[in-house]
Amino acid sequence: MPVARTVLAETARRTDELLAALPDPERRSEEQRAAALKAVEAARTVRAAFLDAHTDAVYDELTDGRSGHLRIEELVRVAAAVFPGLVPTDERLAAERDRPQAAKEGHEIDQGLFLGRILGSPRSGPHLLDAMLRPTPRALALLPDFRANGWADLGSVRLERTDGVARLTMCRDDCLNAEDDRQIDDMETAVDLALLDPGVEVGLLRGGVMTHPRYRGRRVFSAGINLKSLHGGGISLVDFLLRRELGYIHKIWRGLLDDSSAHWSSRTVEKPWVAAVDTFAIGGGTQLLLVFDRVLAASDAFLSLPAAKEGIIPGASNFRLARRAGSRLARQVILDGRRIWASEPDARLLVDEVHEPEDLDAAIERSLGRLRGPAVLANRRMLNLVEENVDEFRRYMAEFAVQQALRLYSSDVLDKVGRFTLAAPPRGAQ
Repeated sequence: MPVARTVLAETARRTDELLAALPDPERRSEEQRAAALKAVEAARTVRAAFLDAHTDAVYDELTDGRSGHLRIEELVRVAAAVFPGLVPTDERLAAERDRPQAAKEGHEIDQGLFLGRILGSPRSGPHLLDAMLRPTPRALALLPDFRANGWADLGSVRLERTDGVARLTMCRDDCLNAEDDRQIDDMETAVDLALLDPGVEVGLLRGGVMTHPRYRGRRVFSAGINLKSLHGGGISLVDFLLRRELGYIHKIWRGLLDDSSAHWSSRTVEKPWVAAVDTFAIGGGTQLLLVFDRVLAASDAFLSLPAAKEGIIPGASNFRLARRAGSRLARQVILDGRRIWASEPDARLLVDEVHEPEDLDAAIERSLGRLRGPAVLANRRMLNLVEENVDEFRRYMAEFAVQQALRLYSSDVLDKVGRFTLAAPPRGAQ
């Protein structure tokens, strides 16, 4: 591997020099764009060949023979230092962070290539998934206060424990709970706290009451990805798109890997979860519903997954939706952008109960009570085991890491986010 490392570093250096000599991406001529693309593609070919030959050796070196557990954001940071030219450095990404999406070089694609190869390895991939199932340092620091007080205001998410229920309320009323990097961190912290607290028996996720003029006084579940952040370059591949799927969503489904409570009967701490949809669950909001044990919705709510129209991939929905609702409906929702109203028959494939808005609160409490049965956790675990094989999920996420990175910097996506304006109504809220 020493010779290959030298070739990799030298190829990356030459590519960087060429890019540095060119104008910023949005000001390049057609000839300059072609020259940049040719150099970048050649460098990625070298990176891919390096990883195809040395993925497990690279991962072992980065994790000290898999004795350390690095989350994806830590893994790419260490890889940039230990293997020059393999992935972009923090400094390079920081320099692009404040640029609009269309003005970036697309260095995150190299992160997608790297993480895709790691996740695709039957040896290294499972170890990385386990690392992502561990509690975050932020949650561990907040846990003593939460256990004592039963309350945590995380910013975009409020968490309250009442009568054994962890009530997670998404409260980004400035953007109708549209997700960005900040909310991903808050959500994972909240999920960790709910799973770590022995006083919690079941979790509930619901949107808070909004102050937006169009929805003032009403609860809203989620408007999906924050298009303002995407346009401004604030939606990251690692800290948002991959962390979201491998972090809190995966923890809701599979549980928390907690070494402090290791036991021969289970590697994870799991709890049942209920989601309640008010008004709408758009994009990422609908993605979330696919990992909950019980989903309730108001009769006037709707669900949608318009990611294909926006040019991106809706997380793990392509993996899960067909299993839940069948291939035909999955293609209609993902490829055609079909909106599913809670009141129509097909909604029963995605929603367990539909109630009039004024009756939803009482129905939620009844549902929470039913999930407290003594045999619920054991049967939930067995159902999840049959429904979703962890190796199939890992292989999906390996391909997702690459394809979503490419989508973020595709010309159609850059054109769409470039037309996004603050005056535009929230996605699907028209």
